[in-house]
Amino acid sequence: MELSRRSLGKLAVASGVTWAGAAASADAATWKVTGTAVPALAGFDNQMKTFMQARGVTAGQLAVTYKGRLVLARGYSASTADVQPTSLFRIASLSKSFTAAAILRLEQDGKLTLSSKVVDLLGITAPVDPRWSDITLGRLLQHLGGWNRDVSGDPNFKDAAISQALGVPMELQHADVIRYMTGQKLDAAPGAKYAYSNFGYLLAGRVIEKLSGLSYEAYVQQKLLAPLQIKRMALGWSIAKHAGETSYESQYTGRTVLNNTGATVAAPYGSFSMRIQDANGGWIASAPDLVRWAKMFDAPGAVLNSTSLGRVWAQPETGIDPTGWYYGLGWQVRSVTTGGTGRNTWHTGSMPGTSTILVRTYNGMSWAALFNRRDDPSGKSYGDIDPAMWTAANGVTSWPTHDLFPQYFS
Repeated sequence: MELSRRSLGKLAVASGVTWAGAAASADAATWKVTGTAVPALAGFDNQMKTFMQARGVTAGQLAVTYKGRLVLARGYSASTADVQPTSLFRIASLSKSFTAAAILRLEQDGKLTLSSKVVDLLGITAPVDPRWSDITLGRLLQHLGGWNRDVSGDPNFKDAAISQALGVPMELQHADVIRYMTGQKLDAAPGAKYAYSNFGYLLAGRVIEKLSGLSYEAYVQQKLLAPLQIKRMALGWSIAKHAGETSYESQYTGRTVLNNTGATVAAPYGSFSMRIQDANGGWIASAPDLVRWAKMFDAPGAVLNSTSLGRVWAQPETGIDPTGWYYGLGWQVRSVTTGGTGRNTWHTGSMPGTSTILVRTYNGMSWAALFNRRDDPSGKSYGDIDPAMWTAANGVTSWPTHDLFPQYFS
């Protein structure tokens, strides 16, 4: 039986960049694959190659699990780059599941509740819109805070406008964005309408810091990642690269937001601030790290208990899409009844130089696919990787019994 999940498109973010240049060519002559080859799963390799070469993507990575076992971990290069299964990529909005889980861990530890008000937790006084008092943590994490980037823009990508409005220099601090937003009217009443909000997760990151006494990065690393032996993940930087991190490509340029010079930069390197993006899109990781993380949601364990996991998948007060999916806590969720019962959960990530997807299926599969660009002159959709991976999964006639997790985590 063929398994499918409606492709919902990329949850992309507008960066205000401009056209320039052309995509690098993914020449078949330079194609290189690293990691253990698994003949039974060659369909995944073929789909990745077809996808990347059609778009000129020079660096990609894939990890696949089945029944909790890591069965495939591969790096793909279509250039002189050397992508390993452990190479690090910016994961963009896949970061949101880590932030939501961190809030749930704080709730487990008695530091807050999902009904806690953000203004109380962060000491926000006298916002222009009194409806701020109705913004709870639960609403933040389910994109019900009252902001709509389609109406008023995404403040996490409005650095220059915020700098000018407040009279502060770039690169902005989180506090600058929050101060600016408390001076703006909400686009809707909190809890009334689903609208994807990076700013809501920026606020959640500040709650984590306030109540834990740690930096956002340190709290996630210590409380969520360390128990799972995930040691490579870190917050990415706007310009510099971490050891083992890939490079990023785009056909766009934009004005830097890292200072007030107005200099034109390659879109992935300074047209947005990785510092501002931390809790909504700032992490770097490998595909094996991400499927290791996804496995954590299969059963209660050292990170989250059964009550917390139940909250991750709980339906929101509003915002269930006509096609049946909804946004849980850091994951998109769809119930599955055909051929069994359960749920498919997933998230996509997109920013200049990055396109990512992480999927968990109701029947025990998961995969993470990461790429070092999200745009190219072909105009082809990067959301096509979703059905491509389902096609590969449906083509597997016998799943391997090995487990590569011990090779990458110890």
